[in-house]
Amino acid sequence: MATTLATDVRLSIANQTRFALRLASVISSNPEYAAFNVAYSPLSLHVGLSLLAAGARGATREQLVATLGTGEASEEAEGLQALAEQVVQLVLTDASCVGGPHIAFANGIFVDASLALKPSFQELAVGRYKANVQSADFQTKPAEAAHQVNSWVEEITSGLIKDILPEGSVDSTTKLVLGNALYFKGAWPEKFDASKTKDDMFYLLDGSSVQTPFMSTTKKQYISSSNNLKVLKLPYLQGGDKRQFSMYILLPEARDGLWSLVKRLSSEPEFIETHIPSEKVEVGQFKLPKFKISFGFEASKFLQGLGLQLPFSPGADFSEMVDCQVAQNLYISSIQHKSFVEVNEEGTEAAAATAVGVTFLAMPLRTDFVVDHPFLFLIREDDTGVVLFVGHVVNPILSL
Repeated sequence: MATTLATDVRLSIANQTRFALRLASVISSNPEYAAFNVAYSPLSLHVGLSLLAAGARGATREQLVATLGTGEASEEAEGLQALAEQVVQLVLTDASCVGGPHIAFANGIFVDASLALKPSFQELAVGRYKANVQSADFQTKPAEAAHQVNSWVEEITSGLIKDILPEGSVDSTTKLVLGNALYFKGAWPEKFDASKTKDDMFYLLDGSSVQTPFMSTTKKQYISSSNNLKVLKLPYLQGGDKRQFSMYILLPEARDGLWSLVKRLSSEPEFIETHIPSEKVEVGQFKLPKFKISFGFEASKFLQGLGLQLPFSPGADFSEMVDCQVAQNLYISSIQHKSFVEVNEEGTEAAAATAVGVTFLAMPLRTDFVVDHPFLFLIREDDTGVVLFVGHVVNPILSL
């Protein structure tokens, strides 16, 4: 499979990456999450909001497009749809049958039985977003409808994401839920020797430390070092196509440098591209902590912090989505997002889901890479640049 993308789609991917880093900045800088390990899928959120934009009109659509990308609303909306189509078809195709990562991705639209989607919106959602459209009874059986959505997400994510819609998050006023689910499981080409995994000190942001299991190796690694930052690239086993998924560990030199690194990423759109290691180097001391993150949050306030206000207000216009009088009174009531990421000697298993509720109304000869303090990570498809997951680790043992 060749991941040949048009220039305009590559621009959309660059915008998606910019959205990912801006969102990472507002999430990581929130004091509520400063003491927790965080992981989320910007791709999941981006595709969900892109589908929402396809059903919006006027200022609502313009604000969604402005948050997700740049440029003229009409041109950028087409770019968002093209990006979603290309990503689903080219990037998120399962490669487990040819030795690559196991990937599953699906969009779903759950519509209250009292409504019908506009034919034009349904055609776009099914044709370009590969969405599965289901009828649900939010009006008289909201708990059962929520279970319907939750079961769908749980199946796509191999059981890793449960209850994407928490109890009470939908009620009789809910008219639609737009959801998507992403699952990724990739193996390292050369697995870490579990017998060499040893406990050692990991230094926390407050100056204290904890004992955590570290994986180690003496084999060459992709490492770059510049401007008080080291970056490790860990490629996953490749399938029979051009796609190359990799995990990146971004380690600031300063033990308390995590938050300033987050700010740099959000203010420098080309930061990732300019810091990707290109060659393997000899390693001296190499220690990478095992970690496992389960993280969920309600994304509305963070998206509003990026300037997305109108879709959450009674003035929202989603009249391109449903064909009836009630369309004039639809707005986003919540955006639920959950992620799971586990990194160990074998590789990485990760999953994420988003549910949008629409309610009525130069290298030295040998390089050390000792990840013994808080760091950022991301999972990326390198041929296209699509970012699947972003997160930070402040304490590796929190979920082990």
